Amino acid sequence: MYRFFASLGLILSLGFTACSNTTLNNPYPEEEQNSNTLYSSFSERPKHLDPAQSYSSNEITFTGQIYEPPFQYHYLKRPYTLVPLTATEIPSPTYLDTQGKIISGDTNSEAVAWSLYEIKIQAGIYYQPHPAFAKNASGQSLYLNLSEDMLDEIKTLSDFKESDHRELIAADYVYQIKRLAHPKIHSPIFGFMSQYISGLGAFGKALSNEKKKGFLDLRDFPLEGVEVLDRYTYRIKVKGKYPQFLYWLAMPFFAPIPYEADQFYAQAGLIEKNITLDWYPVGTGPYMLTMNNPNRKMILEKNPHFHRETYPIEGAPGDAEAGLLVDAGQELPFINKVVYSLDKEGISIWNKFLQGFYDSSGISSDSFDQAVRVSGVGDTVLTEEMSEKGIRLITSTAATTFYTAFNMLDSVVGGSSESARKIRQAIAIAIDQEESIAIFRNGRGIAMQGPLPPGIFGYQDGEAGINPNVYDWVNGRSQRKPIQEARRLLAEAGYPNGRDAKSGKPLILHFDTTGSGPEVKANFDWMRKQFDKLQIQLVIRNTDYNRFQDKMLKGTAQMFQWGWNADYPDPENFLFLLYGPNAKAEKNGENAANYVNPRFDQLFEEMKNMENGPERQGLIDEMVEIVRGDVPWASGFHPNNFGLFHAWMENLKPNLMANNTLKYKKVNPDLRAGKRAEWNKPQWWPLILIGFILLGGTLPAVITYKKKERGT
Repeated sequence: MYRFFASLGLILSLGFTACSNTTLNNPYPEEEQNSNTLYSSFSERPKHLDPAQSYSSNEITFTGQIYEPPFQYHYLKRPYTLVPLTATEIPSPTYLDTQGKIISGDTNSEAVAWSLYEIKIQAGIYYQPHPAFAKNASGQSLYLNLSEDMLDEIKTLSDFKESDHRELIAADYVYQIKRLAHPKIHSPIFGFMSQYISGLGAFGKALSNEKKKGFLDLRDFPLEGVEVLDRYTYRIKVKGKYPQFLYWLAMPFFAPIPYEADQFYAQAGLIEKNITLDWYPVGTGPYMLTMNNPNRKMILEKNPHFHRETYPIEGAPGDAEAGLLVDAGQELPFINKVVYSLDKEGISIWNKFLQGFYDSSGISSDSFDQAVRVSGVGDTVLTEEMSEKGIRLITSTAATTFYTAFNMLDSVVGGSSESARKIRQAIAIAIDQEESIAIFRNGRGIAMQGPLPPGIFGYQDGEAGINPNVYDWVNGRSQRKPIQEARRLLAEAGYPNGRDAKSGKPLILHFDTTGSGPEVKANFDWMRKQFDKLQIQLVIRNTDYNRFQDKMLKGTAQMFQWGWNADYPDPENFLFLLYGPNAKAEKNGENAANYVNPRFDQLFEEMKNMENGPERQGLIDEMVEIVRGDVPWASGFHPNNFGLFHAWMENLKPNLMANNTLKYKKVNPDLRAGKRAEWNKPQWWPLILIGFILLGGTLPAVITYKKKERGT
């Protein structure tokens, strides 16, 4: 009896005494409550953190903050503008003719045989602390030749007791460019860059003869088109005139890698323990990866040796009025630590955002109505609930294309035969992309008419821009062709009513994809219904992202969905997704459909190096028409991005080109802690109510027991 009343007393005491600001459901350590930390989430483990290999958006979330190529995009200016990052300035190329003489005056593409880019980097930039740089008192490296006894004590990178840092030099940039050709790395841009960087292709062949000899110190292998001029200067020799090359030099592919790191991670004992550059990156950027546990969380922390960089002192019109220049001239980065927690479920992410445990959030279809509403004039505004919390909505049109594609190597839907082309065109009409955008994206996007998204030179709007093989122009707007047209095309392809006219067997197609959860299942069901219109049986093969990538590299998928975010603001960066030599299968390029059309390839080679103008627009128009006729991509869309941010987040402006914007952002941890406490007050009344119910139900029995005891 005493224990009962003691427990009841404890319940009641908790209810009456819980008046502190501690948030009981806070998933983070209490000591971080007021820390200068940003909290976010991730759903898929980054497969590659090696800048020579990494090319996925979920990877650049991390690599963009760790590595520093020579250039970057200005955070605030529009249109997007390249500015120096580690370089001292943006170089102007020197053009040479076939005799190696400098061309002066007007330099048209035909006259230019070579372009020389001389890049000078700043002195006094240092790498993050890392065991690869550790040396003993005699100046000898401690960990570049590990013994078996030393390896036995190592499980993770943090087990190395010593670390050090060193200055960034031009040779580190040259070393990384050489790594693009390394036969064991399989860089996705090696084939493409071999067309431009002088000698890179031959360099790769030379390395392939050496790959069985263990660690390749690339300093010992000269690359004709890339050379170190002095400690802080290097030069790149590019074939022809390729003005977009400067954009590439703002991507992590061209960030520096010190030879010490390459040698350190090449040790067999470390590779077996998964201690590799793919897992533990080494950079000069504002952040370094201090925890890589893809089953739980990933943590970025401020690089203690980060060089001096300041917040922009000027921006685009309206930025000052929006408060985006308050921190002008202040040292970066503002945030000391970033915690990414594994969270695969959209509902979980949304609830944690509303509780203040994530600092920002996208808007899933499930939470769309709770977050925003469409006004009478068609504007999207926050709901009253979101506004009361001080949440801000920031929107932007993405320079992105998501597409459903065919593997053009496939024996059924691929190839250049008239039958296969009509199958593809029928499917392109049947997949109602507008309906998909309305159902699964709440209208946040526009249906794809071609490979170029809005905002990229060459994109055509209105009637001039519609795909006439899929749409008609009716009453001033595009209208998808009737399904009867698709059925006619399928019958002409030899599959009336979805069956082989000769054998009578049903047409069965396979769709490879990734994803999980109820929303993804609904998308799969919707996709099957699109094929049901043609009586085609669609088999969906769902797998994880890494397995999916493997199938794409081998060319074994039949149909699939993929997407592309602009690396730089130029049409070449989208049209190269359909350039034959960039095929994904065997060549590891970004032409995932493995599409080849000689005329398209010829036009691409003419267009890619041209300045924007009517002549270039004409070539692009012809290329787009070829793609529409061949139908390597069945359908797709260009998304509108909606982002929600709590009031304690500052310096927020979407930058669709830059990948290193974390350093500009700020948090107000005190405001966050107060809001968390306000939004997560413990609800003690249920416990108190249960206590009184227990008391009320038990008290009569206690009184009866006491009466009997006194009577005895």
